[in-house]
Amino acid sequence: MFLQLVGEVAVHDPAMARAALDGLRAYQDAPAPAGMREAPAIAEVSGTRLTDHGGTGPPMILVPSLINPPLILDLDPEVSLTGAIAAMGRRALLVDWGPASARSELDVAGHIEQRLLPLIDSLDELPVLLGYCLGGTMAVAAAALRPLAGLITLAAPWDFSHYPDAARASLEGMWHNSESVARRLGALPMEVLQAAFWSLDPERTVGKFAHFGTLDPASPESRRFVELEEWANGGEPLPCRAAIELIQTLFRDNASGRGCWKVAGRQVSPPTGLPMLHCTAANDRIAPAATAPPGERIEIASGHVGMIVGSKRLALHRAIGHFLAQAGGPGAA
Repeated sequence: MFLQLVGEVAVHDPAMARAALDGLRAYQDAPAPAGMREAPAIAEVSGTRLTDHGGTGPPMILVPSLINPPLILDLDPEVSLTGAIAAMGRRALLVDWGPASARSELDVAGHIEQRLLPLIDSLDELPVLLGYCLGGTMAVAAAALRPLAGLITLAAPWDFSHYPDAARASLEGMWHNSESVARRLGALPMEVLQAAFWSLDPERTVGKFAHFGTLDPASPESRRFVELEEWANGGEPLPCRAAIELIQTLFRDNASGRGCWKVAGRQVSPPTGLPMLHCTAANDRIAPAATAPPGERIEIASGHVGMIVGSKRLALHRAIGHFLAQAGGPGAA
């Protein structure tokens, strides 16, 4: 798939295509990153764990997407969102969904009902829930079903009707070509999903490898590029039932945006009266800002992943800290 994208770019920019192939070679030769840092689990439900990443204040649960590993929220000490939350005086707790084989019968709603809600219930104190990407969509549903101290979403789609036609066509084409295989395997492989993400912005995908080829292999920027690529291309496959609900019930039918998505037997909508903040990324092609849940929004001048680990992450940290301080309890000093 990547070589196909390079070929498309080569038609009008052969120099970038050559540079991207050089960058690909450099990526292949780069040392493997360390991976997820070990953190103790304070609760576990059928292989899904709630891990403790430090901090001694009121609890804050970070909910990653079902797509890609939770590593993005604790990538390395310099850009770790869990570390930033702990430094704000909150206890940073991160959901690790665990192996797909232990979740094969769950759709997206099932992950909320049978994994996320029991983890919330395991705490002695009401947490603030923070969800990233699809994890934010799931956090909104959980907030409709459980009392919380607050809710924050990061680049989380809720009203799927605001996706552009090109993105919708890309996802429909991917599902048309892979549905039969996903049903036979019982899961949608990560490689298929990553190819769909690449197709949203082919030139950016090729351009970032061209830029990588110019970096000093020993530089922090080079190391982080490798960490991010390993994260983006790794992780568990998406259970087939979850893929079906994501693609058909949410993306195609917009059940969440229309207020008719059922989780745990109830229709879920963003709750009223709960302190909420929705952070969007100005250059997000994966979860455009227009798809965010209703409520207070703050836009970060970044892309979907850059808002978490890029140069604008401190703007995100400030927004989260201000919200926490306003919601009550520790925030960002």
